Amino acid sequence: MDNGMLLVSPAPHIRSKTNTQSIMLDVIIAMTPALIASTIIFGWRALVMVAVCVASCVLFEFLFQKLCKRDVTVGDLSAVVTGMLLAFNLPVRIPIWQAVFGCLVAIVAVKQLFGGIGKNFANPAITARLVMTISFAGTMTNFATSADATSSATPLALMGTESMPSLLTLFLGNHGGSLGETCALALIIGFVYLLVRRVITWHTTVVFVGTVALFTLCLGQNPLEHVLSGGLLLGAIFMATDYSTTPSTKWGKVIFGLGCGIITVLIRVFGGYPEGVSFAILLMNILTPYISKLTRRKIFGGVKRK
Repeated sequence: MDNGMLLVSPAPHIRSKTNTQSIMLDVIIAMTPALIASTIIFGWRALVMVAVCVASCVLFEFLFQKLCKRDVTVGDLSAVVTGMLLAFNLPVRIPIWQAVFGCLVAIVAVKQLFGGIGKNFANPAITARLVMTISFAGTMTNFATSADATSSATPLALMGTESMPSLLTLFLGNHGGSLGETCALALIIGFVYLLVRRVITWHTTVVFVGTVALFTLCLGQNPLEHVLSGGLLLGAIFMATDYSTTPSTKWGKVIFGLGCGIITVLIRVFGGYPEGVSFAILLMNILTPYISKLTRRKIFGGVKRK
């Protein structure tokens, strides 16, 4: 009260102990099982790759913000999450300097040039992976089961052949692929943790994975092989649920997951590229503002927004 008048500050009026740092810390904890699994499967170089990517992302964010005289926000841990996710999307034998280049793209080109966390239109790790795939096609597709092993084909490349790994092997992750995408068990543990902590909701992930399973079943293919192969679970759990680049409404999340699933299957089955998750998420990131506008609930008594 001030001189008999009630002063009301602008919304929001609800406060919570949850902040960006606590959310990112939960995401890091959720990715820890996949980090442990990748170290067991691929060896010590997996830890080195993750450490390099995390350190590079934090450093690039710090230097860019200092250079532009912005507030330094590396303490919110978002750069750490970006570094881990990018490392999870890389083969174990990729040269270190290429991984550092990917971190530069993710943090500076995709995140900071658009204003920082919450203002980037696309997922930094996804976009960096695609840029690296185009720039370093040879090393980005040089998959192996360890740093010292010879190159091996991924399950997506072997799908439909007698060399296709068993479902148990796919579930446990002892096969070629990117660092964080092979062990389905570890990724599912992380998904359950995020649900319990209410960091994410089930809508996008379940609809994304379910659409891929149903669509491939209708096309006469093994849906479990598609679900457990490639980066589907990694993308659906950790990147298609990004707060900044995906819809916030429930129906928006459903539409986003449905679109990602359809695009993924179209690329995998009918395209010339075995993996479609990254392209699907990026394309749906671009459509996020329109999906959010379409599914936004009108406030009772509010004026329709153009």
